[in-house]
Parts: sequence; C-alpha cells; structure tokens
Amino acid sequence: MSPLADLLNLDLSDTKKIIAEYIWIGGSGMDIRSKGRTLPGPVSDPTKLPKWNYDGSSTNQAAGDDSEVILYPQAIFKDPFRKGNNILVMCDAYTPAGDPIPTNNRNKAVKIFDHANVKAEEPWFGIEQEYTLLKKDVKWPLGWPLGGFPGPQGPYYCSVGADKAFGRDIVDAHYKACLYAGLNIGGANAEVMPGQWEFQISPIVGIGAGDQLWVARYILERITEICGVIVSFDPKPIEGDWNGAAAHTNFSTKSMRKDGGLDLINKAIEKLEVKHKQHIAAYGEGNERRLTGKHETADINVFSWGVADRGASVRVGRDTEREGKGYFEDRRPSSNMDPYLVTSLIAETTILG
Repeated sequence: MSPLADLLNLDLSDTKKIIAEYIWIGGSGMDIRSKGRTLPGPVSDPTKLPKWNYDGSSTNQAAGDDSEVILYPQAIFKDPFRKGNNILVMCDAYTPAGDPIPTNNRNKAVKIFDHANVKAEEPWFGIEQEYTLLKKDVKWPLGWPLGGFPGPQGPYYCSVGADKAFGRDIVDAHYKACLYAGLNIGGANAEVMPGQWEFQISPIVGIGAGDQLWVARYILERITEICGVIVSFDPKPIEGDWNGAAAHTNFSTKSMRKDGGLDLINKAIEKLEVKHKQHIAAYGEGNERRLTGKHETADINVFSWGVADRGASVRVGRDTEREGKGYFEDRRPSSNMDPYLVTSLIAETTILG
C-alpha cells in the first residue's frame, strides 16, 4: 500500500476516540454537506451527541451578519469509510433560538409522522432511487461515446456485460457500504438508460425513510468522489428518446396491509388525485422534463392510475390486486425529490385527508 493508504487505514481503536461525520442538507435542497468531529468514545444514541454549528451564509441558509446555524443530530449509522466505532450522523438545522430554518423539511415531516392517526397506521415506504453516472470532465454518461450516443434503449435494463452495464463497481461498492452502515437497502439494478442505475431503500416506517435515503445518497456521493465520477440526480439528464430518472415511492399503511386493504388503497388514490397539483409541486425540480407521458411516465398535468401500468401516475401491483391488500407505487416523484417532503405529504394526504 502507498503511504497515503497506510494512513487512511490507521487503526484508531487504541485512542478510544471516534470520528462522527455530521451530515446535513444545504440551501439548494439537494447539496449534501458534512464535516467531521472527534468524540471521546462510541455513541449509539443521537440524543447523546452534541449539537454543532456551521456557517449558513456559505450554504445559502443564513445571512452573513448572522450566519450561525445549529445542527441537531437525529440518526446514527456506522461509517463504512472510516469503519470501527466511527459513525455517520444525519442532522437537521435550526436557528440559535431553536427554530427550524426554512429549508428544514425534516422538522415539518416529523410533525406529520408524530400525529397519533399516522403513527397508528405505521406507514411503510419503499423508495426506488434512480441516478445517472457521469464522466467527471465532460459530464456525459458513463459508457457513452464521447460527444456521441450509444445504441437505443432496450438491452441496458438489468443488463450484464461490458457493452451494456457501465459503473457496476460503483454500484456494488455502494450496495455493500449501505449494508455495512445499517441501512435497509433492498436491492440495486441497472436502469433503462445506459449509465443509469437504481437502488431501493425499503421498507421503512415514517421519518426513517427520509433519513436513510439521504444517508444512502451521501454514501453514493462519497464513493463517486473516490472514483472521480459524478452522480447526477437530474430527472432528465439527457434530452430526447431516453428515460428520465425518478424516485418512485411505494407506500402502505397497516390497514392497507390487512385483508380488505385494496378498498383503502383505492380511496387513498382518490385522495391523491384531488391533491395532484400540490404533490407535483413538492415532487422535485425539473420534473416537468421527465413527466411527459412517454418513457414510462404519465403526463404531469393529468393524474391516472392503473394495475401494473408504468405509464400511470400511480401503479397498483398485480399481487396487491390478487390478494386484495398490499401497497401502491407513486411514480410521480423525481430522482431529486426531498424524501422528507414526499413521504410526509403522501402520509398526510392519504391518512389525514
């Protein structure tokens, strides 16, 4: 190993100290930020972690003359990069007076998930996060000819082979790192557009879905940083006859998972139709470029649903139809959506009405 690799792999167990990497979301709503802090020993309870601060004027979240923003630790995961007792800490952000800053969507989501009626229904979420791997210097998809295009879509979905699957080492590294971290990652696969991949976080109850998806995104950003590749969450990274990128969100409640739950699913879908515009507004920036009615999407202006229909706004699975209970898939959220917003809005609309 090189001297640098030797240092990166130093065993710090004799020091008894650990490194906690505090993670938060910046002002754009998609810029993941982090910084490390030394702690005297292992911690497994986020309430035992110290609050911390950062310069909000450098993240577009505070004015320069009053720039301090406070990080509140909310969830802890094992650190797959430093290993040992070192941890990743998902945080949200507050003013020094203790008020959530305007971009703190986690705090808004917690209020919905803490509602007695929502808690009683134990809402489960499964989020299918699609993303595109880009060459760093030219920002063109991995595996694509420089300045040109590959063959048309068809052979790339769930593909195997050097001429069809591009970036599998990154995908596998991310998969294993998420498992090590303790995330409930359900799987991963190559997507329809070459250079595009997907992982799933599922099933997770309530606010945990947002926490885990953000940490999974953080881990992916770190791995692509190491590899000198860019990960894009743009919902339509390449214009033309190419699939966009989504974050399809699967949802069920305790009542939907019981016998007769299909009737409740149908009623929930009716509620989603009434609030279609409100949901679209919260489902990601640039989503109108993806939701065109083509490439396995519904038109952004028209709500639709169907059984096994990937061209609908909401899809009900064949298994759910056959068993009369289960879950449904909201196919409208884009790859750059905020999972705190999307999950809490679905719960609010379908459970609280």
